[in-house]
Order: sequence, then C-alpha cells, then structure tokens
Amino acid sequence: MNVRDWFDNLSERERNLVYAAGALVGVALVYLVLVLPFQTSGKRMASRVGQKTADLAWMRASAPQAMAAAGVAQAGGGGDSLVVLVDRTAREAGIGASLRDQSPDGNNGLRLRIEGASFDALVTWLANLQQQYGVSIESATVGAAAAPGLVNATLSLQLAGAAG
Repeated sequence: MNVRDWFDNLSERERNLVYAAGALVGVALVYLVLVLPFQTSGKRMASRVGQKTADLAWMRASAPQAMAAAGVAQAGGGGDSLVVLVDRTAREAGIGASLRDQSPDGNNGLRLRIEGASFDALVTWLANLQQQYGVSIESATVGAAAAPGLVNATLSLQLAGAAG
C-alpha cells in the first residue's frame, strides 16, 4: 500500500487535517530555511557592530598615548639634556629631594642614585620617563630603605634610540 492509496482511503475530515499539517510543515520549513538564518545573521552583525564600535572608542581614547609613544624618539624631552629632564621630572614626581648622585654614562646616558624615595612615586616617575620622553632603563637596583614604602635605587638611564 503506497501513500496515494492510504490518502485516498482517508475520510474527508482526515484529508483536511493532513492538508493542514502539510501546510504547517511547509510554513515551518520556509521559516527555518529562509527567515531564521537572516534573523540570526542580522543579530550577529548587530552584535559585531557593537563590538567594533567599542573597539573604535577604545582606539580613539588610546590614540594620544600611542601617538606620544610613537613620537618619543623625536621628542627626546623637548631638547633638554637627560640630566635636566631627570631633575625636572623627579621634582614634578615628588622625588627630587631623594636624588643623591648623578653622573654621565656615555653620550646620552645617566647613572643616578636615589635614596629614601616612595616606591610608588619612583615606579610612576620611571614609567612617565619611558612613555613620555623615551628614556629607557638600562639597569636598576632597588632595595628597601629604613622606612616602610621607601626604597633606595641605583639606575642607569638612556635616551631611547641613542647609542651610549
């Protein structure tokens, strides 16, 4: 017995139910094959646009820092010598009074001794020197000072891109 014979043996009401079920299956297939993929891809694209917008906002916020870092070698502290740059920025960072000894180290290098400086202020100052002025830390020895939170340090600094 094939499907056509089976269908012909159904009553009128049962045939109408089979037609209605077939129509529902057809609508469901059209929805699953045509409509649903477009809806989900649209949602994915909207989500991706949101992520890219957030990335763009972050890039715009970070652009000044990146441009400053890229221009570091050209800026070199605005023409100041490394000694003047170190002295000025150390005072601005609040560790100027802790500078004890500075001596030249090659053409663009400087060795210095810092005593009793706040560790946090020292690290912030060194990061600022590196990021804004292109000063690299060639070597550093840091040890604890007598009071908690204070350190003694011996540093060898070099202007970025300079051969010492």
